[in-house]
This record gives sequence, structure tokens and C-alpha cells, in this order.
Amino acid sequence: MLQYDMLLLRFGEITVKGRNRSRFEKAALAHVQDLLQAYPATEIKKEYGRIYVVLNGEPAAPIIEVLKNVFGVTSISPVKVAAAEIDEIITQAVSFVESMNVAKETAFKVNARRVWKKFPVSSQEMNQIISSPILKSCSHLKVDVRHPEIELRIEVREQGAYLFSEVVPAAGGFPRGTNGKAMLLLSGGIDSPVAGWAAMRRGLEIECVHFHSYPYTSKKAEEKVIDLAQVLSGYYGKIKLHLVPFTEIQTTLAGGNHENVMITLMRRAMLRIATNLAERNGALALVTGDSLGQVASQTLASMNVIGKVTSLPMLRPLVTTDKEEIIGLAQQIGTYELSILPYEDCCTLFVPKSPSTNPNLHIIEKIEASLPQLDEQIKEAVSKTETIVIKPGETVIRRSQGEPVAQDKWF
Repeated sequence: MLQYDMLLLRFGEITVKGRNRSRFEKAALAHVQDLLQAYPATEIKKEYGRIYVVLNGEPAAPIIEVLKNVFGVTSISPVKVAAAEIDEIITQAVSFVESMNVAKETAFKVNARRVWKKFPVSSQEMNQIISSPILKSCSHLKVDVRHPEIELRIEVREQGAYLFSEVVPAAGGFPRGTNGKAMLLLSGGIDSPVAGWAAMRRGLEIECVHFHSYPYTSKKAEEKVIDLAQVLSGYYGKIKLHLVPFTEIQTTLAGGNHENVMITLMRRAMLRIATNLAERNGALALVTGDSLGQVASQTLASMNVIGKVTSLPMLRPLVTTDKEEIIGLAQQIGTYELSILPYEDCCTLFVPKSPSTNPNLHIIEKIEASLPQLDEQIKEAVSKTETIVIKPGETVIRRSQGEPVAQDKWF
């Protein structure tokens, strides 16, 4: 098995960011540095538009698995380094292809590029010079420059020649935190964790807010949400989770005999609380997992009435995404199996038989005005909110005040 020397990380959208490009690349570099703390032997080299990770004996595969979640990085290639001498490049190229153990009649091509212009052999000449000994050593291969199944890429630079073939897709998007902070309404369902991931992929730092109705909902439901937040933290580094007690508010709304608009009233109360928490924590928008038409509260009319209660922008990354696509993304990012665990959250309680799909804003505001205790209950829910900081892989979580709490005790 080939022992790689480096990893090549490529940027995507951020390469067109003009004057902001340097800031975006620095943010991606900082994220890579954080993740590589677990691999102290590695070294990082930054070039314009690229990051190189020198492995120094560390295994490539597990590091690729970690780094492919770095937002802003579009792809990763494991690289073998040879001296910038044609004989050494040929030797390494033959060894590289031999190690791949490809099937008979596999089509391949060599794609060489002379970045260091003082190198005595041109790009086109290298393609021919290197292909010939590869074909002699690997007679089961055939050359196909238009539709190769294997493409051996070679970049000749002054410091060495880089050989690579595999291109591993990465997260893409914008580096973490480069587009500000938003507050994610995180339920225990499938959609909201995917919406959070999609928001982070666009460069947003997110903090999560979850509404629980203990004892109507179990601690298992709360545990599930913490686990979901921990999965999301794997894409960011750490995430704040605000746990909001919602029992009294739900009880008040359920006692108002307005069953058909119960969900609308609930979600408006949630947005009021989330807005308050967002303003306290410097978040400039709210993120939800709404998908247009999926349920009664996600019709255009319902989303309009619900959203009127907040002055913050409402970001709905999944609004035009169908359920199958959302499920596919949930499976891809690792939240699906947690989301389908059978633990109810407060959104599944008090669900009416015939919820309104076209609520009237004037009527909703009139109902809220008839519940004078609601404003005070919302303030109390904010004041009783517990905040924990979640980091990937940690068995200890911390309260916002910094007091460590073991997870097994916390649950």
C-alpha cells in the first residue's frame, strides 16, 4: 500500500471573493489547524488557493475523513512527493500506478504540469516520457486521454514533484463563521439538523435553541438533541446549545381553546424566545428547517404569519427541498439515525387533528393579546434557559458559566 507524503486541500467558491479571499482562506486554515491538533506530527503549508498537510508518517485516510468536513474546502487529494528530477519522477510514477492494483484494460492517462518553468522538460513531453515506462510495467493498462478511468496528475514545482490521482469530495461552501452568526431552532426531527449543517456550509456560525416540555417530553428527547448538536459540532468545532423550558407556555396556549391554530401560536412563541436569545448572543438571523408545504405550519401563509413575530431575518435553507433529498442529506452528514429515534419533542405534543394551513394574522394577534400571562412566561423561559457548550467527541459538556458536568450525570 502506498504511503502518502501530503494531502492537497483545494478551495472552491472562496477563490472568487476578491479582496475578501485572504480572510476566507485564513478562516479555513484556522479550521484545519484546529482539527489537526489530534495529529501533532503533521505540518501545514499554505499556498495561494491551496493548503498542503505534510503527513510526516501520519496515516492519510483518517485525516482525510476529518478534513473533508472543513467548510470552504471542495476536495482533497493524497499526494506522493518526488524530487524535481525526471528520473525520480518516472520511478515514483511507476510505483504509484503499480500500487493501485487496477483491473485489466483500465484506461489511464498522465496529466503533467510544469509549474516550475525552469524544469528542463515541458508538460507535454513529460506526459509521453512518463506514460511509456508505466505501460511497460503495467501492461494491463491502456492509454485513453479523453475518457481515462485513472488520471495520474503530476505537478512539478521547485520544491518537488507532486503525484496524485484520487480526488475526495469535501464539504465546499464558505469557511466557518465568515458570514456571521445565526440561531438555529433545533428540534429532534430530521429537517432542522440538516438546515443547521446547510447554514454552517454557507459560512454561518450557529448556536442552537431547543424547546423542551418536561415532564411531557422525556429526558431521552433532550439527550437526542444534545447528540444531534454534537454531530453538528463535528463540522464546526464547538456549538452552543440553549435548552428552553416550554411547558408553561404550551400549557397556556393549549388551554385557550384555539386548537386549529395551536401550532401557529406555539411557533410564534418559539420565535419570540429565539429572537431574544439571538439578540443576547450576537446572532443576526434565525434558521429553521421549514420545507414549503411539508406540514400545515409550513405553508406559505403559515410561514408568513409565524415569521411576522420577529424582526430578525428568517433563513430557511431547505424551503424548496423535498423530503427525500433532506433524508439523503441527513444520512450524508450523520444525523439521520439519531433523528428517527422515537423520542417526542414538544413540537409533536398538542398537535391538532385539523391544523390551520391559512391562519389570519389579525386573529392570531388577538388571541395572543387575550393571554396576558404569555409575555411574562416568555420572559421567564428566557431567564431559565440553560446553555451548554458541546464539542465533538467529548464526554464532558460545560454550562455557560464554565462548570464541567459529566454527561452521564447530566442525563
